[in-house]
Amino acid sequence: MSTSQQLTAIPGDLTSPQAKLVYLSLLVTEDATVTDLQELLGLSKLTLFAVLESLLTKDLVQRTEDGYASQ
Repeated sequence: MSTSQQLTAIPGDLTSPQAKLVYLSLLVTEDATVTDLQELLGLSKLTLFAVLESLLTKDLVQRTEDGYASQ
């Protein structure tokens, strides 16, 4: 499999479709604000904040100076 075709494994403890979507989006974008994620995914900020808090608790993402990034 070439580098451009590598598969990304989603952590098994992510069961919510929104959590999976946000997690994968941060892997691809490397760094994003909540507004960036809202525009990209079409999710409400309220939903995004809840999902991001969950991902932070599981140490899957981190807060950055400008937003959030995958670990």
